[in-house]
Amino acid sequence: MKTIDYIALILLIVGTINWGLIGILEFDIVRVLFGDMTMLSRVVYTLVGIAGLYSFSFFGRIVTNE
Repeated sequence: MKTIDYIALILLIVGTINWGLIGILEFDIVRVLFGDMTMLSRVVYTLVGIAGLYSFSFFGRIVTNE
């Protein structure tokens, strides 16, 4: 599971940077790199979305030291 966690984290970082660029500069890096809603760009958006949903599982694995 550790590998999947790292992949999800990387995808979340990519998505976060992309949304930050869209919000600040109106620049969509995924669209620039892969085209405007091409199959490849849709795959990237889908993987980022799945990684976001998967990240909810991180809450169940948070361990407090109390």
